[in-house]
Amino acid sequence: MIRFGGGALGRVVRSGVGRRRVQTLVIAVATMMAVASAVVAGSLMVATNAPFDHAFARQHGAHLIAELDPHRASATQLAGTRGLEGVTASAGPFPSTTINPIGQSGGHLPALTLVGRSGPGKDVDALDLKSGRWPRTAGEIVLSASFQGPDLVLGATLKSSEEGDAQTLTVVGFALSTSGSADVWATPAQVRSLATGDGGLANQMLYRFDSAATKSQIAADRKKLAAALPSGALVGTQSWLDTKHAADQGAAATIPFLFAFGVLGIVMSVIIVGSVISGAVGTGLRRIGILKAIGFTPREVVRAYVAQALIPAAAGIALGVVLGNLLAVPLLADTESVYGTVSLSVAWWVDVVVPAGALLVVTIAALVPALRAGRLRTVEAIAVGRAPRTTRGQWAHRAAGRLPLPRPVTYGLASPFAHPVRAIAMVLAVTFGTVAATFAVGLTQSLNAVASAQDPENSADVTAVSGAAGSGPGAGRVEKGPAAGSGRAPAASGSNQQQPSADPDAVRAAIAKQSGTASYYGIATGDATVSGISRTVRATLYQGDSRPGSYEMIAGHWISGRGQVVVPTGFLERTGTGIGDSVRVTFQKETVSLRIVGEAFDTSDDGMRVHADLDSFAEAEPEAFHIEVKSGVSPADYAQKLGAVLKPLGGDAFAESAPEGEGMIVLLEAMAALLTLMLVSVAGLGVLNSVVLDTRERVHDLGVCKALGMSPRQTVSLVLASVAGIGVAGGLIGVPAGFALHGYVLPVMGEAAGTRLPPSVLDVYDGSQLVLLGLAGVLVALSGAMVPAGWAAKVRTATALRTE
Repeated sequence: MIRFGGGALGRVVRSGVGRRRVQTLVIAVATMMAVASAVVAGSLMVATNAPFDHAFARQHGAHLIAELDPHRASATQLAGTRGLEGVTASAGPFPSTTINPIGQSGGHLPALTLVGRSGPGKDVDALDLKSGRWPRTAGEIVLSASFQGPDLVLGATLKSSEEGDAQTLTVVGFALSTSGSADVWATPAQVRSLATGDGGLANQMLYRFDSAATKSQIAADRKKLAAALPSGALVGTQSWLDTKHAADQGAAATIPFLFAFGVLGIVMSVIIVGSVISGAVGTGLRRIGILKAIGFTPREVVRAYVAQALIPAAAGIALGVVLGNLLAVPLLADTESVYGTVSLSVAWWVDVVVPAGALLVVTIAALVPALRAGRLRTVEAIAVGRAPRTTRGQWAHRAAGRLPLPRPVTYGLASPFAHPVRAIAMVLAVTFGTVAATFAVGLTQSLNAVASAQDPENSADVTAVSGAAGSGPGAGRVEKGPAAGSGRAPAASGSNQQQPSADPDAVRAAIAKQSGTASYYGIATGDATVSGISRTVRATLYQGDSRPGSYEMIAGHWISGRGQVVVPTGFLERTGTGIGDSVRVTFQKETVSLRIVGEAFDTSDDGMRVHADLDSFAEAEPEAFHIEVKSGVSPADYAQKLGAVLKPLGGDAFAESAPEGEGMIVLLEAMAALLTLMLVSVAGLGVLNSVVLDTRERVHDLGVCKALGMSPRQTVSLVLASVAGIGVAGGLIGVPAGFALHGYVLPVMGEAAGTRLPPSVLDVYDGSQLVLLGLAGVLVALSGAMVPAGWAAKVRTATALRTE
């Protein structure tokens, strides 16, 4: 056990730490950065798995949510499914329907699943009532907690539809269902009164099984349920594994990126700590010999040098834990918005395991050179420590001397070969700093490409809408609510009074006549059903040349005519289809067969969306038009003039505001910049440490050169030249390695988010950037050498010559 307290060993340790202030700082910063990265990555790994499982277990979540046709399966038959083999608990049947409510301000909310329950439940899907109370009478509803926002609070009212006889619904509570069983809850009688037509009402059953941990087990459970019911009674099912996957996706995509920085930090900390202790041993041979001569055993010498690394490392580790917890807070807060009431914080064991692991890594890194010090014989150590410097590296000096460069520069270029191990450590430090910078630049550009590709419809200058489509900026792009896993309340926008719908042909004609129109296309959105998928999917239909609003394509091409559909990666994976296959899509009660012509980069609604040509559906009409204005035309002025024409017709026009950066993307970019700055700083400190050792070792040689006429400027050139080659080597190795790391990590991040990535997100580097990043390696090396170069230039000749 290392003694840090009093006694001779303690004094030696404290003396070594105090004398080597640069090395102490380098070790502390390196370990701080590594631990901070590891704490953030570890906390997110826990956050993306444990909270959902804990909340699901606490609420006795439903493994399978079944939607059943009440005309094909009676209540008695449904009750009989409770005794099926493997069923451990069940609840229902609950009446269920879909409503399209209108907010207090007249804005349209997305289609919401309304379920009738007499209470929050107990045995299966025990809802967590976050605020308010449960509905008691007709006209009262409880909303999913993810909808809560400025416009949706306790006491807010909604219209059940846009029909004239729509019922008024008052929000009396907000609840959380980890199972995602519904968006709205009301009394059973209320649900039955809102169901329209024979097909508007369904029954919902909730099941828990003894085996439901895998997709195959869920499929087997569903098969048993379907076999126990009349043919066609089971309309659709929702698996808890899909709900978990959607909830975990957001933060899960950040783990590969954080893991990469964490590994870079740990590897660099090993290199730096090993280099510092090795340098301390190499420059302290005479001191080691004296320690042994006065009675220190080899074991005590080893402990002394390991302790000199562990003291600053312990301080860095403590700071790293604090910094890691601070950096993890915003990411955990974003994840917490998915899980609602689940309290997220850095797991206690992460704050224990990561520091313990870092301390072990530092101990091993310091132990190797410390053992060398322990093995040195006393007489040998004293003799070598007092002997003149060896002639190692003279061949490099002879080779450099033939270069057509000033002698101080060639002397500096050859200097690293006198200490090859130290030079290799500097090259590795600069290499990893360059890797981090290259990776961060590519990551930032890729994240910016992701942000611009996620909502191409925002690229329009002006949006023209009919009154029925809802008014206000962004109409026609209503967000899906909790069913999509967004965790955000939909914006209810528009005027307080409903206006008649404008004729799409009249709106189209007004846009065409408006001066300043460059191009436009129509758009319609709504829920659709696709053969082979139990849940509804979000459909966006385009009319006209929609290329300005097209999504980035991963494969295939954007829709260019009737009968075509473009879908995201998630859709292809869930349905087992590919480009060239056909799918049957039902939109507004019209079913058509569409051919998949492209795979789009679209992660909204958990990748379950379809983008199709509007003219493929005979009855569909555009509800909004996205307009590009001519160069030099003000979108605001254009929208004002067009709005004046459309308002008498029942429509309106709005200038689109510039899209804001998505919160998680901005956060990731900030973290990438911070972690890269830390890594590059550590790389520079690593160079600083090595150059300080070299300069102190060669101070007598520098005094001789000064006596022979070398100026302070030439001295600076000599020291900087000694690291220039190191910087070039680090850049040449680091840039390709960073490029390769980006090419590996980005697809892994996409896979974690449930999508492949388009070329625009992956191919973000250009030649000039790579050259500049290569020069960054030289800049890091020169920055680390500036301080010792200045010291060497200022040291007086007589002082340098007297130094042993």
